[in-house]
Formats: sequence, C-alpha cells, structure tokens
Amino acid sequence: LPILPKGLLETEPLQGRDEDTVASADFSSMLSEEEKEELKAELVQLEDEITTLRQVLSAKERHLVEIKQKLGMNLMNELKQNFSRSWHDVQTTTAYKKTQETLSHAGQKATAAFSNVGTAISKKFGDMSYSIRHSISMPAMRNSPTFKSFEERVETTVTSLKVFFRRRRYEEAKEE
Repeated sequence: LPILPKGLLETEPLQGRDEDTVASADFSSMLSEEEKEELKAELVQLEDEITTLRQVLSAKERHLVEIKQKLGMNLMNELKQNFSRSWHDVQTTTAYKKTQETLSHAGQKATAAFSNVGTAISKKFGDMSYSIRHSISMPAMRNSPTFKSFEERVETTVTSLKVFFRRRRYEEAKEE
C-alpha cells in the first residue's frame, strides 16, 4: 500500500475507504499530454510482457507434463511421494519421537503386566488341577456355576491376550 509523505499528511498506509477515494480520483487532469502518452505506452508494454509471460509459463507447464509422462509419473505417484515425504517429516519431529517412546514404554509395561497375569493364571490352573485330582469328579465340577463362571473369565482373558499380542506383533512388523 502506498505511504503518504511525512509532514502534515499521514504516514500510515492507505486503508479501505482511502483506497476507494484515491481510485476514484481523476489524476489525468494533472498530467501533461506527453506524460499521458508515456504512461499509455508503458501500459501497453506491461500488458504485452504479461501476455508473453503467461505464454511462456503455459509452454513450460506443457513441457513439465510431457517430462512427467515420459518418466511414468502421474498424479497418484506424486500423491504417494508427497504423502511418504510428509509422513517421513512427521516421524522425524521431536514430538513424534517422544510420543513413540512413551507409547513403546507403555506397551512394555502392559506386556509385563499381562505376563504377570498369565503367570498367575497358570499357577491357578496348576492349583486347580491339583484340587481337581483331589476333589469331586470332573463332570460334576464342570457343571457347577462357579467353574462355568471361572471358565468364561479365562476364555475372555485368553482371547484378549491373543488379540493384544497379535496387534503388538503386527505393529512391530510394520515398524521394521
């Protein structure tokens, strides 16, 4: 935006209404015929240069498309490359690295906790098998509500552990 000269006039850039006032003003009466002709010639020259630049840009864009076609590059490949580049940029940020470390640490703690749960379950099964050998017959025990409830909990826990470890193996394989 134009800045008015110092002195009694403002030194701030022109704002909305001021620009409208300046744009609607007729300065042609302040110019000599020679100055008007020079400005008209400069205007024609600028318009010609702009047209030439547009033509050159258009030709360069066509040439760019031809080169990309020869190299087998298409929009999908470019999108893939841009996505890969962006993903790589994200992975190299400090925030991503810290988040990854935190999640990895949490995963290790969860694995240790599940391992402890697995050990406790194995111990309980061992105790239970001893108890089964020294108690009532197996069919009668299996039909008891307590055993059925315990059996359902064990099945749910085992399924959850399988899903957890499959997901973890998948994520680790994906990272490699």
